[in-house]
Amino acid sequence: MGSSVILSLKRCLRSALPFINQGSLAFLALPNTAHIKCSMDWSSGPKLCRNNSRQTHLQSKLKNSTVRQTKNELWDSVADREGKDFFLRKNPPIPKYVFAAGTAKRTAEMLKRKAGFSPEENHHEESPPDQPLSVEEWKKLKESLGSPERFDISMLSTLLKSGAELDIAKSLLSFVATETGTLSYKILLQYLALCVNGNHDKEVFDVYDIMRESFPSLDTGAYSLFIKSFSRTARWREAISLLQDLKKVVTPSSRSYGNIIAAAMLNGDPSTAWALYEELLAKGLSPQHETWTCLFKTQRERLLGILLYMRNNQVYPQLSLANSIKTWFESIPRQKWRGTWSSASPKGVCNSCGTELESIQLTAEEYQQLRKRVMTDIIQGRDVFNKTTPEELESFKAFVRMKPAFDVVVDGLNVANINKDRSKQSEMLLAVVSELNLQGLTVLVLGRKHMLRPSRSWDRHNMNLIQQKAHCFFTDNISEDDPFLLYATLHSGNHCRFVSKDLMRDHKACLPDEATRRLFFKWQRGHQLVVHGHILAGRRVRFQNIPNCDTIVQTSGDTWHIPYDDTEDRSTYEVPQKWLCITRMP
Repeated sequence: MGSSVILSLKRCLRSALPFINQGSLAFLALPNTAHIKCSMDWSSGPKLCRNNSRQTHLQSKLKNSTVRQTKNELWDSVADREGKDFFLRKNPPIPKYVFAAGTAKRTAEMLKRKAGFSPEENHHEESPPDQPLSVEEWKKLKESLGSPERFDISMLSTLLKSGAELDIAKSLLSFVATETGTLSYKILLQYLALCVNGNHDKEVFDVYDIMRESFPSLDTGAYSLFIKSFSRTARWREAISLLQDLKKVVTPSSRSYGNIIAAAMLNGDPSTAWALYEELLAKGLSPQHETWTCLFKTQRERLLGILLYMRNNQVYPQLSLANSIKTWFESIPRQKWRGTWSSASPKGVCNSCGTELESIQLTAEEYQQLRKRVMTDIIQGRDVFNKTTPEELESFKAFVRMKPAFDVVVDGLNVANINKDRSKQSEMLLAVVSELNLQGLTVLVLGRKHMLRPSRSWDRHNMNLIQQKAHCFFTDNISEDDPFLLYATLHSGNHCRFVSKDLMRDHKACLPDEATRRLFFKWQRGHQLVVHGHILAGRRVRFQNIPNCDTIVQTSGDTWHIPYDDTEDRSTYEVPQKWLCITRMP
């Protein structure tokens, strides 16, 4: 029931529906009474629409300043202001750091365990059959499940997730064709995905022929799947035509570009590969790591351009790509490059070659640029007044101008909530303020007016002590604290830090461009203090370590230092802790 069926049925392809047979793509041999047709709901069916899978790199690479150790008290000197050393306590050497890769996922898993979270899924998903079923067997299985709607789509999805054998999917399509006399576009698209994921490229070719003739247009998902499959075959150049068709309506994804770039390199056409790579960048897309890996086999100048792109966009290569970069450097003729896996010391020095890495501190020009943008786009932005008033903001600005420049600004409510016990809120805040005050720092505490009303959470005595140890400003209870915190910190100068566990991703998103957002993260990582561990009675408050160096691709000519991602759970606001050190040997 193989090729002969295909030949006889392709003649009526325009009015008939494609089905999958065990030999190759074909129409099913149905009883003469069965009427088969292509079915597609064009009111809600596939249209070539905007590709939402396009990858964007709003990758914000946050940056923070470092610390120097002093005697037994373990504090950090950050800046001198008016003759006074600014000291902050340094933790013992520990890996914990709010912006370290994998921290967010580990924290989430820890909270789930504490909450008694069960990894078992809340719904039962029927296991797919482990061999092809007959039409009757599929019918019995469907009836045993209560004859659910969309049984075919749901089962195909299950087969796709489990990586089932292709013949099982073919038998399912035979059942659907027999039962309904038709196959929808969605069913065929699911089958296409199964073929592509299983590397059944010959089947993909048959699906392509039939879908092209059966449907007036294809959606972006189908185009992406066809490009992926064609790119890894001798028909890879046809993927370029598919890309051109897609570009007429939407911007293709960086993964689709990458698939063809890899194919061009593999088939000895680097000019096409680099042309597509330049086009990808021109469209504002961020290349896939696999794309860079395949490109690290050609011209030196272009590859150095990739490294500079990573630097300018704060991209961190994955370990496999870092290995390719290392191999490429070490294979350059007549040059003696050596790559080693390394890390940065707390003082911002490469532990392998001893090179001092670039500082996390903003230059005076960068600081003024960021300060201006934050004041304009966050502090004075339209959204700020959704949770405050112009009068309150102006009152706060006048308050800040009357005070000396602050060394530390504390998000009072945020810090008070470190302990989940609400009766200890004022106690937590007092402990942090006392720690900072002990060092002679000028501290501002931002709070809300309800904190001044004596209650179980807000002890009057504790609040009085806080107001003695720090300058305080209490906003209306509906106000948002962050704009006030950012204003006070940036107004005080580049030396001023702030205490909060809020990562301020929403405020970063208010900034007008990616370059400014990256600058914000650099400042944030160098100025945000996060309380480490629990605050215990009688114990000094500790803050998480802040690294001294900027986590960014950098070079001094004879050295390259490339931070690389060796995890699979790094959030976008986290930075790697591992470095590839590449040094030119004498």
